[in-house]
Amino acid sequence: MNGKIGIGKIMKLEILLVLGLLVLAAGCATHKAKDKIAFSDDAEIRAAAASAVVQPAQKKLDKADELQIEQLIFGYLLERHFWDLADYSAVFLSADEAQVGAMIKKYSDHNPPIKHSSHALLPGHQTPVDKDTRKPAMILSAEINEPNADDSVDALGRWYAGDAVTGFRAFNLKKVDGDWQIATVK
Repeated sequence: MNGKIGIGKIMKLEILLVLGLLVLAAGCATHKAKDKIAFSDDAEIRAAAASAVVQPAQKKLDKADELQIEQLIFGYLLERHFWDLADYSAVFLSADEAQVGAMIKKYSDHNPPIKHSSHALLPGHQTPVDKDTRKPAMILSAEINEPNADDSVDALGRWYAGDAVTGFRAFNLKKVDGDWQIATVK
């Protein structure tokens, strides 16, 4: 047959090709689901990953605890006299009006006096000014974190009297016999 392929050989090649494809297809069909390739954008994989990462329930402070911690921090800062080297005419507390009112009563003879924030002028990047006296003033604030694993609480007490007069103290507080107490100050 001089280089010519007969019809019989072609049919045998076609049959072998078809059988080969069937064997390959059968091999792929027997691939177990447990060996499934996981793609990161597969919805099942995302759902499984989301359920696998279980976040512990975040502890929260109730409002009464937050207020008591703020009072401790403000009390600590008010007793430190950050204003002795300058002529500040007021101290403003960054807190809700009820908290400021309570601190005004508690520290009624404080010098400089504690005032509500409605009496403050806040020029950008400059020393706050007391509207009543037009003299420099200081602002105190407290930032309270959520409770730690040991139920202690970390907080920051800040003071601000312009960009050049600013700072903070880091507090760790613990509840003892139902009342919050400052454990450490840094």
